[in-house]
Amino acid sequence: MTSILPQDADRARLLGRVWRADLGCPSVVAVRGGRVFDITHHAPTMAHALAHPDPLALWQAEGEDLGPVEDLVAEGEAARPGSDVSCILAPADVQPVRGNGVTYVRSLLERVLEERAKGDPAKAAELRRELERALGGRLSSIRPGSPEAMRAKEVLVREGLWSQYLEVGIGPDAEVFAKAPPMSAVGPGAFVGIRPDSKWNNPEPEVVLAVAPDGRILGATLGNDVNLRDFEGRSALLLGKAKDNNGSCAIGPFVRLFDDAFDMDALLETEIELEVVGEDGFRLNERHRVGEISRPPQELVRQLMEYHPYPDGVVLFLGTLFAPVQDREGPGSGFTHHVGDVVRIRASTLGLLENRVGTCDRIPPWDYGIARLMHDLARRGVLRG
Repeated sequence: MTSILPQDADRARLLGRVWRADLGCPSVVAVRGGRVFDITHHAPTMAHALAHPDPLALWQAEGEDLGPVEDLVAEGEAARPGSDVSCILAPADVQPVRGNGVTYVRSLLERVLEERAKGDPAKAAELRRELERALGGRLSSIRPGSPEAMRAKEVLVREGLWSQYLEVGIGPDAEVFAKAPPMSAVGPGAFVGIRPDSKWNNPEPEVVLAVAPDGRILGATLGNDVNLRDFEGRSALLLGKAKDNNGSCAIGPFVRLFDDAFDMDALLETEIELEVVGEDGFRLNERHRVGEISRPPQELVRQLMEYHPYPDGVVLFLGTLFAPVQDREGPGSGFTHHVGDVVRIRASTLGLLENRVGTCDRIPPWDYGIARLMHDLARRGVLRG
């Protein structure tokens, strides 16, 4: 694995988590000068860090020097809580993990396609061409919830092309769903999981926001919202089975805090790159700009928190820019993962999130939850009343 840090790491204020094998406990860390400092005595969990009155001051807090970032990069079964080696974990712990869907036009068209194909990838190629001809040009510049969007809806309803995905894609209400339970996200180097009974699935590279309990957007990181397209295509009511499985949520490597060098405008100008490398020689590369998003991130956070408080803060996937369609197993086959695929999600401002694909029943199980975290932090003596 190459360097996981942002290109301008010397200017980046990075917070995250590591597993300390010497203590048998996760730690909250700050990355400064390419080195990792344990600041758990100032913020026992990432939830404490996000609720801190001044996260930038917290980033500067004194802490134990754990060495260079590179020394903590582990892969496979070693990259998880409970490992006998220290490693980087997902930079989220007790916060809920929420997701937004169909926030980009391309992914919107792919969701409509899944619905019409009923989860059958063999039908995808021709349906994709039909939908792009019918919908693509009309939707690329429409602001969700606007009068123009409502006029487009009327036209599409008359033509028999309306969809539940179009409703959340261009209607006033964004799609917000529960992506993963707290503590279940995996970090860089770990396995990500697909169900063994899924035949059409893909990575969903996304920006993930770190949000304070009061709704302030404090920073961002990268995420992989692994999705089973065949399950979701059969029925939107199977979204939980399509999205929330062992290893299906990867976040990392670190949360980059907003400051004078990196703010929301800089985030929107960021390009996200997806690379998939298969053991069969298959390679896929795509790149998109975050700012192509159809709803402002601030609006997505507002809708998330308008009627639901999050006292521990929340991490929010903003929706994917990507919907890989490159044929892998012959003309018209489209893309699906193979076991052993390496997925690399990069951004110059956020770093690298790299994971290898396995099946949910064979990769390490999620066995480190909130109760064990509280036990280990209490044993370490860092919890205060």
